Formats: sequence, structure tokens, C-alpha cells
Amino acid sequence: MSASEPGYFSDDSMIRRVMRKRAVGLTYGQRALVIGAVHPLLYVGTAENTEHRTTPYTRLALTGRLFEAVSLGSKAEADRARSFTRKKHATVNGALPEDAGERHPAGTRYSAHDPHLMFMTMAFTFDSAEVMHDLLVRRLTAGEREGLYQDYCRWGELFGMPREAAPATYREFRRDFDAYLASDELFLTEEAELVGAYLMGQRIANPLSMPVQQALTGFNLLVQGSLPPRIREMYGLDWGIREQLACRGLAQAVRTAHLSPPLLPKLLRGPLNGPSYPLYKLATRREQQLVHAGRPSMPGVDPRNWVARNSA
Repeated sequence: MSASEPGYFSDDSMIRRVMRKRAVGLTYGQRALVIGAVHPLLYVGTAENTEHRTTPYTRLALTGRLFEAVSLGSKAEADRARSFTRKKHATVNGALPEDAGERHPAGTRYSAHDPHLMFMTMAFTFDSAEVMHDLLVRRLTAGEREGLYQDYCRWGELFGMPREAAPATYREFRRDFDAYLASDELFLTEEAELVGAYLMGQRIANPLSMPVQQALTGFNLLVQGSLPPRIREMYGLDWGIREQLACRGLAQAVRTAHLSPPLLPKLLRGPLNGPSYPLYKLATRREQQLVHAGRPSMPGVDPRNWVARNSA
């Protein structure tokens, strides 16, 4: 990421101040995907059209890189990311092939250009960045929270979201988004539940070597602990006092590490600020090795989308 060329956001903008924190950058994407999976139109629209059904961690890393290019990069880097995203979204248009809860019957249309779905993508992303900063760095002030929300609205606009698709203020957003999370609109398809379980470490198919796996287990615990209780229940995540205490202790260690870096897990030692994409490469490298060896990254997830499975 270019530090010398100006971007769409100034260096003192809230989005840059928050997303430069690697503790946020390394966890918010997982959380956003895990929670976003409860929105059937977003999940199915992505799953039916992605080129990365067999390489989901590669897709996570690519998404992180594109998102960071717009929030942290120069205007040239951001514009390349926006152009790439527009091309990928051009053909994302279809309908749910099966019922996904009472609110989303088979045939319900989705499109990457739907203003509401654009807003929901922004909403899951913003909410996760906000929550992980509160958990792992420090709680934002009311003014900082409003500033971060407005920056994310601008971020959404840069990806094509009409500004009127989002609530005008953070207070309105929090009211509406929390109401959504408590509504009967949420639904996990069978595949979404499986993918989300892998993404947050509820399921582990291919453990890494002990030091790296231990660090990833810590990240997963933090993501799981940050989820709203209802989301954990939807995934059937076993979460009790022991897990809560472990998460609280690890989160406090990471928060303290911003003052005393040696307390950080090895994977996070070094600079606490900067883009997180380079560290995502650890997951993508492992995934590519599995694919080349003919082993699935997420066992049980069919590499074919619904259309291909049902036209064979």
C-alpha cells in the first residue's frame, strides 16, 4: 500500500486509524463473513457466482486486499480495486434456487447492483471493524464511532452503493442493524452454516504446525467471542463460561499489547499497524498446497454451485 500518494481517505480519517490496526484487519473479515452468511441473498449470490468455491481462504484474502486498497491505499490503488470489483460484479444476478427461510422463498432475486444488498455488505463490514476495534484495541468514543460510520458510508459509495441506501447517522444505523439481527430475516443455509463453521474455527479440517495453529486458534476464539449470542446459537457453537473467560483474557492481552507489544502472540509481533493482507498469505499458501495435493480446503463443501450440481 502506498503511504506517500493521497487516497480517498486522509491519514487521520477514522477508517484509516481503525483499519491500520492489524488486530482489527486480521479478524474483522472473518467475522463479517460469518455474520454475513446469515443473509441468504448475500451468501447465495456470492456462492453461486464465485470462482473460489474450492479456495475460500484465497477469496477471503483477495477480498481483504480489495477492501484495504480502497480504505488504506492511494487513489490509483483504490481505483484498480474498484474496477476489478465492478467487473466481477457485472454478472452477479440471479435468484435463490431453493427456499432460504420464510422471508426468502425460492425465486427471490439477488443482484450485486441491488442498493440494499450493497448496503448490507457495507453494514456487516463496518459493524465487524467497529466491534473488533472495541474488543482488541480500545472502545471508540461517540464522535469516533460516528466518524468511522460516515467513512464506511463513503467507502460503500466508492464501491457503488448509493448514499441514500444507508441510514444518515450512526445512531440510526445501530438501531436498524440491531433490529435486523433480532429479526426473522436471518437464515443459515446448510452450506452457509458449514462454511461459516470453518471460517471461525468451529470446524478445523487441516491443522497447521503447532505454533501457527495455536495463533490461529486464538484469532478464531476472538472472532467467536465477538459474535452476537444469537449468531453463535444459529451455528450451534458451544460457548460457555470457560470459552468466555478465555476470550476475555486473550482480548485483554491484545489490548494491552498496544502498550506492551511483547505480550502479543508471535504471529502478531512486530508492527501493530499497517495493511493485513501480507499476513493473509499464510492462509492462502496453505490452501494452495492442499488444492495441489488434491485435498479440499473445506471438506463437505461441494466445489460445484447449485446450478452445476443439478444440471449434471
